[in-house]
Amino acid sequence: MVKINDVAREAGVSAATVSRTLNGRSSVDPVLAARVREAASRLGYRPNGVARSLRRQVTDVLALIITDVSNPFFTAITRGVEDVAQSRGLSVLLCNSDEDPGKESTYLHVAEQEQVAGVILSPHRTGSDVAHLRRASIPMVVIDRPLEEPVDSVMVRSREGARAATNHLIDAGWTRPACITGPEDAWTAQERLEGYLEAVREHGELAELWVHAPFRQQGGMTGAARLLDAPEPPDALFVANAQMALGVLEEVRRRGLRVGVDLGVITFDDAPWAPFISPPMSVVAQPAYDVGAQAAQLLMERVKGTAPDAPRHLWLSTMLIVRESSRRHGAG
Repeated sequence: MVKINDVAREAGVSAATVSRTLNGRSSVDPVLAARVREAASRLGYRPNGVARSLRRQVTDVLALIITDVSNPFFTAITRGVEDVAQSRGLSVLLCNSDEDPGKESTYLHVAEQEQVAGVILSPHRTGSDVAHLRRASIPMVVIDRPLEEPVDSVMVRSREGARAATNHLIDAGWTRPACITGPEDAWTAQERLEGYLEAVREHGELAELWVHAPFRQQGGMTGAARLLDAPEPPDALFVANAQMALGVLEEVRRRGLRVGVDLGVITFDDAPWAPFISPPMSVVAQPAYDVGAQAAQLLMERVKGTAPDAPRHLWLSTMLIVRESSRRHGAG
C-alpha cells in the first residue's frame, strides 16, 4: 500500500506538505501542490478515508460478515445493522463468507487492513480466528453463532424454537417427526437438532430421525430424499432454515406427497414467501432485524468507548407461527 511518506519522497517534499495538499489546503505553494498530485497519481496513491476518520476520532465504516447474503434471515439482519449505522453517520461494508472458512478469514483480514471501526460477524464455527482483530483493537460483535473469544454477542434461542416446533408437530398428531438440520460444524444446526431431540424424548417412545445437510435449497432436497427413502419414513419434517425448506417442498411435490395431509412440515425462519404458498408454511420466526439492530448498538458503544470491559451477551426469543403446512388434515 502506497503511503504518504512514499508520495513525499517521490515529490521531494515533506509528508506534511503532501497531507495539506491532498486535504485541499490553499496554503500550499501551487508548484509544490502540482508536484504532489503528479507523484500521487504516478504511484497510485489513494487516501485512506477510514484512517483519516480515525485520526479525527470519528469512525465511518463497519464490516458486516455474514454466512449467506441470499438468506432472508441475513437480509433482515443487514437492514437492522444498516439502519442503526446510518442513523449514526456510518456506512456498512457487507461481506458474504458463504459458509467458507477461507473466505471468512480473508474478509477478517481485509477488515483489519482497512482499519474498519468495528466488525459484526456471523462466524462459520466457534473456533473462527479473530485474534488479529483483537490485537488491532478493532471491536467486534458476533451474531447468530457464538465464538470462543470474549466478545459481545447477540444470539437467538434456537434450541427453544426447535423444541417448540417439534412439540407442535407431535401435538398436531404426527407420529414420526424428523429433523433436517444444517452442517455438523454449525452451532445453529446443532442447537436446532438438540431442540428437536429434546422434544422427541419428552414424548417417550418416538423414533429419533434426523440428517445433516448444507444450509441450502439443495441440502433440504437431498435431506428430505434420504429420510423419505428410509424403510420407515417420517410423517413430518422440522427443517432448520427456510432455504432448506424450499428444497424439501420441491422433493415432496416431486414424489406426489401432499403437505399437511401426507406430510407435516415446519421450518425455522419466516421467509417472505412462507405465508403465501399453498398450504401456507408454519414457521419458527426469528427477530432477525432486532439481531442486527442490537448488534450494531453494542458495537457503537464499543467504538465510542462507553461499553463495560466485560463482554455482553444478548439472547432473543423466537415465535412459533402455526399455519396449514404443519396441521394434520384428513385426505380429502
